[in-house]
Amino acid sequence: MTLSKALMLSARSRLLMPKVRSASAMHRGKWHDRAFSSGPSSGKVWASVDDAIEDVFDGATVCFGGFGLCGIPENLIAALQRKGVKGLTAVSNNAGVDNFGLGLLLQSRQIKRMIASYVGENKFFEEQYLSGELEVELTPQGTLAEKLRAGGAGIPAFFTRTAHGTVIQHGGNVIKYGPGGVKGGIVEIASNPREERDFDGHGFVMERAITGDFSVVKAWKADEAGNLVWKGTSQNFNPDCAKAGKICIAEVEEIVPTGTLSPEEIHLPGIYVQRIVKGESYEKRIEKRTVSSGSGEIKIDKRRELIIRRAAKELKDGMYVNLGIGMPTLVSNFLEPGVRIELQSENGLLGIGAYPTEDKVDPDLINAGKETITTIPGSSLFSSSDSFAMVRGSHVDVTILGAMEVAANGDLANWIIPGKMVKGMGGAMDLVSSDSKVLIVMEHLAKGGKHKLKQTCALPLTGQRVVDRCITDLGVFDFNKGQDVAAPTLLEIAPDTTLDTVKEATGFEFAVAEPLKTMLSE
Repeated sequence: MTLSKALMLSARSRLLMPKVRSASAMHRGKWHDRAFSSGPSSGKVWASVDDAIEDVFDGATVCFGGFGLCGIPENLIAALQRKGVKGLTAVSNNAGVDNFGLGLLLQSRQIKRMIASYVGENKFFEEQYLSGELEVELTPQGTLAEKLRAGGAGIPAFFTRTAHGTVIQHGGNVIKYGPGGVKGGIVEIASNPREERDFDGHGFVMERAITGDFSVVKAWKADEAGNLVWKGTSQNFNPDCAKAGKICIAEVEEIVPTGTLSPEEIHLPGIYVQRIVKGESYEKRIEKRTVSSGSGEIKIDKRRELIIRRAAKELKDGMYVNLGIGMPTLVSNFLEPGVRIELQSENGLLGIGAYPTEDKVDPDLINAGKETITTIPGSSLFSSSDSFAMVRGSHVDVTILGAMEVAANGDLANWIIPGKMVKGMGGAMDLVSSDSKVLIVMEHLAKGGKHKLKQTCALPLTGQRVVDRCITDLGVFDFNKGQDVAAPTLLEIAPDTTLDTVKEATGFEFAVAEPLKTMLSE
């Protein structure tokens, strides 16, 4: 069957179907034509994105697929902007950029509340939150993916170690500032405490599942039965969002007749998808177009190179490793000879290759830092909830992250400066809450010579007693995170650095290893 025939049959099927009153139609107080889910599969194909979102109502909760700008339903978002629906609660890992993706709905003031893990580089998102205009419910990335997956599976709540001991568990994180925003000093809405429970000697917090009135997702290909296929890392949050919506609307690049796709290549069964529509065009904007020069040369500051080279010595052959954004991403470039590791990216890729050459750049293939990448022999692709199952299940051997502050007991803070900088925790809270080894790489001092290694963290925690080792441009510290009284130990010192210099630059007392080795001396 050709697409045009499918569309005609779709329209004819909807005309022949009895009028039913959907939840969204009842909310708007008028009747709406909608094919029963048990009707013909061709009844899922809609003629336009505007038709497909016609019954999205003011105040709806909408789950949006995508990670950064990869795999976002850009045509459906544009249709929602044209429709002018307001007061939305948007559930999405992030909110695009200032002038693209969900950033467009923020600009047009159509979103009332964002439930997200990462603000990132979207300055407009941050400004609306700090001004008190936008409600923002920051949620750890893995928890967000699992809340969506659980919602789609009919599981009302679950327990996780992620965020135990943080403001997410204790409550009080600012969701909305009052009049005057952060400068006004009034908190209008704050997060509630989570229920806590102990399992096998570990603290867990209870998280409620998320379901949406609608889910709006993007896939590469669909058949007329609604079965979906993704390409590259564009899968990310899309399958989890699709399952969590009462009505799933999927835009795709190609629609094929039922039976064209083999069962083995289908990523999401059509039972989860009520409407499919072919996107008219795709910009597929790339946030960080990162390409290889072909020379293999990497130019970085000498102090950072010392940190990165030392961190690379921690990685052994056969390890599964997650590298945070920023400095940690460079570590894999300095592995010891003969060492091969598997890099895990939380947006749904195991086995990250090098940056592509210009002719191999693919907007559907990025890492967690939104950089364009390649795959390697043996790479695998999966959803965000599967990715964080690997993390929470302690299948990742080592996690390397940056930090704003590290405390003497191994506490870590790296996601927010209240009232000033709101980046969001992303996947960091999940990564440090498993049994993986946690390495921190950072410059020893902050701007102005302020301590980053402190007796206690002043900033909101990412994790409580989670740091195993911290590598800076002055030395290497080990942390006794399971012991109340044991001080950190300085294992190694940077070349041409004195012990007195390290003591002055460190905000806690520490033991000194005997002998005290020099970094990279072996």
